[in-house]
Amino acid sequence: MASTPSSSAGGPHRIVIVGGGAGGLELATQLGRKLGRRGQAQVTLIEKARTHFWKPHLHEIAAGTVDINAHAVDYLAQSHWNCFRYRVGEMTGLDRARREVHVAPYVDPEEGEQVTGARVFGYDTLVIAVGSLNNDFGTPGVQEHALLLETPAQAERFHRRLVNACVRAHAQGAPLRPQQLQVAIIGAGATGVELAAELHHTTRTLVSYGLDRIDAERDIRINLIEAGPRILAALPQRMSASAQSLLEKLKVRVRTNARVTAVTAEGVQLAGGEAIPAELVVWAAGVKAPEFLSHLDGLETNRIHQLLVGPTLQTSRDENVFAIGDCASAPWLGHEGATVPPRAQAAHQQASHLVKQMQRRLRGQPLQPWRYRDFGSLVSLGTYTTVGNLMGQLVGGNFWIEGLFARWMYQSLYKMHEVALHGWWKTVLGTASRFIARRTEPRVKLH
Repeated sequence: MASTPSSSAGGPHRIVIVGGGAGGLELATQLGRKLGRRGQAQVTLIEKARTHFWKPHLHEIAAGTVDINAHAVDYLAQSHWNCFRYRVGEMTGLDRARREVHVAPYVDPEEGEQVTGARVFGYDTLVIAVGSLNNDFGTPGVQEHALLLETPAQAERFHRRLVNACVRAHAQGAPLRPQQLQVAIIGAGATGVELAAELHHTTRTLVSYGLDRIDAERDIRINLIEAGPRILAALPQRMSASAQSLLEKLKVRVRTNARVTAVTAEGVQLAGGEAIPAELVVWAAGVKAPEFLSHLDGLETNRIHQLLVGPTLQTSRDENVFAIGDCASAPWLGHEGATVPPRAQAAHQQASHLVKQMQRRLRGQPLQPWRYRDFGSLVSLGTYTTVGNLMGQLVGGNFWIEGLFARWMYQSLYKMHEVALHGWWKTVLGTASRFIARRTEPRVKLH
């Protein structure tokens, strides 16, 4: 029987979770309900943001079709109602011998005022769930001229620039410059494709709000640029082709086998020397884990800074440190040599698995391995359709889907996240209230 690490102070077992994304917040919430409420463990969530938003929906904030206030979860309130502690801050270091997490001073991003000093949190079990970042592969000009969609603040920044660009073009007396009202989206994975489709709807809605000097069909151009041979490489070829066909019907310019070598103030440079003009550039290509993970007191990482974990989700060099979500490189059991792809469904499954394993750990029982169940991939093309494939145990094979049924399945992924955070009844009531609110609000945010 495995031994159970005990609190150095002789109190309840201390579980510290770093990162309040989809997996981290679900884990903290469920452990708080099952262990924190009963005093069996002290659960602490460390997160640098004040509110949580489901990352796969960031493209809708960028397009202005979703109000962040209607979907955001306040960490402090969530911790109060679910019996865990929320501590604001960003992890900067780890002392594995002393079992301590080092957290940087927290400075309010809007006021520039320091709110807390540097702090240290002791743990008996540590779970790292800090997610991932966009990987710009060192491409010149990305940091200076491109917008990223990693946080709600960045998505809102893009939307403000989009609205400003339309208002500016409508008000100016001079002709449009070549790059004006052009958007270049670099990376044709799920985020890039969903944003392209959503922007087609958004820009036309914005123009219909009295910006009659802009001809949406003539003046607005959306360019989707992909270095690989096709868009949505994670989906089967048929689904990829179907999505590209729909995008092209929406007048989205899809460029494949087009590697970006630089981003400038005027647009994008391609490897062949071609320049694509654009007023707004979004970088949505590639992911990597935060670099600080490669310097955490000897924990093992791969080339994109993901922590290497075993089947039990424990890191390779410390059984008291776990990692889940995009920041973890987890073996895909049953697929020799493969690792689990960075998807929201993987983080959701890992969080659910660890809830049960933490209970076993407190009882001194051996931990069970986690097996990823691939339910396929779904990509929403705005109000038009959803395409994707369902796989594995859900349908007993590989089932290609599109249309209304696929859209219901896509929306159910987010509902599973909401249920994990709030329970069934609150999720149903919240969905109903948002549906009613959408009937009376503008279809696209104007600020």
